[in-house]
Amino acid sequence: MYRAVKNKHYEFAIAGQNRHTNPMLFDMHIHTSLSPCSSLPVEAAIIRAGKCGLDGICITDHHTMDVRHAIPEGIQENGICVIFGMEYSTSQGDFLLFGPFEALPPDLPADRLLQTVDQNGGVAVAAHPFRGARPVDEQVIADGLCSAVESINGRNTPLENRAVESWQRCYHLTACGGSDAHTVDEVAAVATRFSVSVRTRADLVTALKNGMCRPEIPVSAPPVIAHRHRTGPAVQPAPFAYPL
Repeated sequence: MYRAVKNKHYEFAIAGQNRHTNPMLFDMHIHTSLSPCSSLPVEAAIIRAGKCGLDGICITDHHTMDVRHAIPEGIQENGICVIFGMEYSTSQGDFLLFGPFEALPPDLPADRLLQTVDQNGGVAVAAHPFRGARPVDEQVIADGLCSAVESINGRNTPLENRAVESWQRCYHLTACGGSDAHTVDEVAAVATRFSVSVRTRADLVTALKNGMCRPEIPVSAPPVIAHRHRTGPAVQPAPFAYPL
């Protein structure tokens, strides 16, 4: 059993600080050429992740997990762990989904989508929740339908990312981060530091559900992105909670 930790306002870690036993660093939000908005080959993302010192990446193409037909899920030849997920768009916001959702029907409303995710043992993360063009409806959070939030997104503005603070003051949320990469240079711009080993999709789901993670700006992040997000108001991260 794990003890969840309530994230501080705009809390994140700087790579190299507060390293713990078995920490794993994942870019949780990557779009490959299977998404109509991206031209990034999945192989290029895996190579880039290895060069940037990540432990893993999550492939979150729009409304599809067809990446499973291109590569096997799990540990790749260069040691990078690849987890399959998807980004699902609704009228109340976009969500990163992790679980057995290869055959998820399209066009579900947010409440039914998130109930389906929970009933099937998965987890949903509210993606870029304060992005001007695609915000997440706060009612979804207030109703307890989604308890994880992408508090740092590599394609957001600093103000859009910092706006998540308002939710973190009001709700018990697991915070994570992802690059939202559509090009190879964006991979590893933002990541999530897990305090437990993540080797499978089930490991990822368990860690997210139990709050065993926090967003992080990797040392390999492009200078412009690193400066943009590290200069925002931040506090020193609290220690991870470990299995009791």
